[in-house]
Parts: sequence; C-alpha cells; structure tokens
Amino acid sequence: MRAVAWRHMGVDDVMEVTKVTLRPVAMNKVCAIASVVLDDQFVVHDLRVVNGEKGLFVAMPSRKLPNGDFRDICHPINADARQHLQDAVLAQFELDGGIDYFTSPEALAAHGLAPAFE
Repeated sequence: MRAVAWRHMGVDDVMEVTKVTLRPVAMNKVCAIASVVLDDQFVVHDLRVVNGEKGLFVAMPSRKLPNGDFRDICHPINADARQHLQDAVLAQFELDGGIDYFTSPEALAAHGLAPAFE
C-alpha cells in the first residue's frame, strides 16, 4: 500500500497504510466511508470520501460539539502525512470502482441503502 510520512523528534519514520476498506453511503456529497489500518496495528474508522467542488477528498472522523461546531477525532499531524493517507484511500476508492460505482443504486442496494437523490 502507501506509506505515510511520520516525523517524531527529528527522526523520520514511515507509517504504512496496510489496509483500506470502503463502503458506499447515501449522504449528500459523501460517497463512501473508509477504514484504514496503519502498520497492521492501528485502525481508524469513519473517514469520509467527499465529492467536493474541487474533486474528491478525504475528511477525517469528527464529532459535533455542543455549540454546533465539528472537531476532528483524529488527524494527520502534517501535510505530507495527510496527503499520503488521502492518496491511499482514494487509490483504493478508484480500485473498487470509483465514483461511478460508489454512487450507483446497485452499490447502495448491496449495502442496504437507498440513493440520497435520483
């Protein structure tokens, strides 16, 4: 898979994205929900593949605060790590069929979902 660059106290380490799984969802601009496994040791669930105005991007898991704002539950600590994580998720998204598959009625029905819009 893809390697995620990771820096800690001046030492360059590489955290490997060892598995990406995706499932379609019917949520406005969100096409899929992803889970990633890092170094076969740590899993992060509920990353969102979003079809935004400038194309696809990966949004980190977040929760809604009492004041209505949203806050990431976890996130990469630098731009390089974010890019590598996003590249790994979007590469698997394309391998699994891309936007045409994940927004298709067939994919949604296979997961017990109805399309968000026709």
